[in-house]
Amino acid sequence: MTTTKKPDWIVFTDGASRGNPGLAGAGAVIYTNNNKLLGFKKFLGIQTNNQAEYEGLILALTELKKLEATNILLNADSELMIKQLNGIYRVKNPKILDLYIRAQKIIKDLRPISFVHVPRNENKKADLLANMAIDEKDALE
Repeated sequence: MTTTKKPDWIVFTDGASRGNPGLAGAGAVIYTNNNKLLGFKKFLGIQTNNQAEYEGLILALTELKKLEATNILLNADSELMIKQLNGIYRVKNPKILDLYIRAQKIIKDLRPISFVHVPRNENKKADLLANMAIDEKDALE
């Protein structure tokens, strides 16, 4: 019988792009090992949706590294990104490859970490933060 240890950190990431490419934002939600909820968002300028998805990932990974997190379950609704992170798909786009490499440099310090694709409706908080980053930038202009 195999038992799987419950993750200490549960993370949701998302990216949003209005226009693809268009104004973009990244969002991340982190449930800490003591069940505290942390949220992060970042305005990205003009990017594609796939770039924004990776920026959301990098945003979360950067915060997890600051928190010295280990035993992480990272969820995202980008099937492409999750399959690339799990080695199922190759990264072919040069702009995405740069982001993938940036992410891998952080991931090596966060083991163990697993990547899971979740339906969009299970990723609402990270999506909200990604869109809030865009909305806040729009409000300033």
